[in-house]
Amino acid sequence: MGVAIAQSYPTKTITIIVPFPPGGTTDVLARAVAQKLGPALGQSVIVDNKPGAGATLGAGLAAKSAPDGYTLFMGAVHHTIAPSVYKTLPYSFEKDFAPITTVALVPNIMVVSETSPYKTVKDVVAAAKAKPDTLSYGSNGNGTAQHMIGTQFQILTGTEILHVPYKGSAPLATDLLGGQVTMSFDTITPVLPFIKEKKLRPLAVTTAKRSSTLPGVPTMKESGINMDIGTWFGLLAPAATPKDITAKLNIEIVKIIKSPEFQKQMFDIGAEPVGNTQAQMAKQISEETVKFGNLAKAAKLAIE
Repeated sequence: MGVAIAQSYPTKTITIIVPFPPGGTTDVLARAVAQKLGPALGQSVIVDNKPGAGATLGAGLAAKSAPDGYTLFMGAVHHTIAPSVYKTLPYSFEKDFAPITTVALVPNIMVVSETSPYKTVKDVVAAAKAKPDTLSYGSNGNGTAQHMIGTQFQILTGTEILHVPYKGSAPLATDLLGGQVTMSFDTITPVLPFIKEKKLRPLAVTTAKRSSTLPGVPTMKESGINMDIGTWFGLLAPAATPKDITAKLNIEIVKIIKSPEFQKQMFDIGAEPVGNTQAQMAKQISEETVKFGNLAKAAKLAIE
């Protein structure tokens, strides 16, 4: 019975729910996969943006959708943070989703406007210590990786910086360029064009290794702050989706991720392609939920 389902699947359009507005990394990666997955499966694959509530609104909708392989979800590291930050969630990321594969890892990067007086991370720390709560950082919402990075940055540097949550990278970038917020810790992808146009100034990446796309930008560790957080993005399906369907999707999507064309596309946007097994992605989700739970507890981070 199961094999017959996988052989005949898909017979209609597949939708990938993205929990952010168009233009951010989650959206860009979902569209890159959809573009190649459609022809590979012989059906249309469309992206449906459902932003809000720190990426948990879209996750809730995806978790409750029919488990038939026709609704997929582009999740990210944010969803391993949310359980320890939000008092209540309408879903369990570990129990209500079946992992398919991690698409890519994207380093987060501390950026300021090119008109900003700050040239290094040390400049920012000195200014934040001199005037607590006068500097601000924008994020993609409460409980997202950027929020966690901003919180950890303050703990590690002993500073107090105002957090300004946005619904996504596009509105955040607008305010960052306009000087309404001092800095952001967004992923490289949405800010890369502005860095190249010399409108935003990169100060440091938050991962242990430098970005291969921006090799001239130091790491936080090189800037004297012991930090190693990046953002992964991956595809999942509702938990009760037949295993033969998620296995078929894993095979097809990993093929796409490993293709030279997709690899180059990822490098151009500052992403590092992954394409792992379903079990490896499940392990990653489980470990990171524990890790960020401990971080959130240490930071006393909670959202009603």
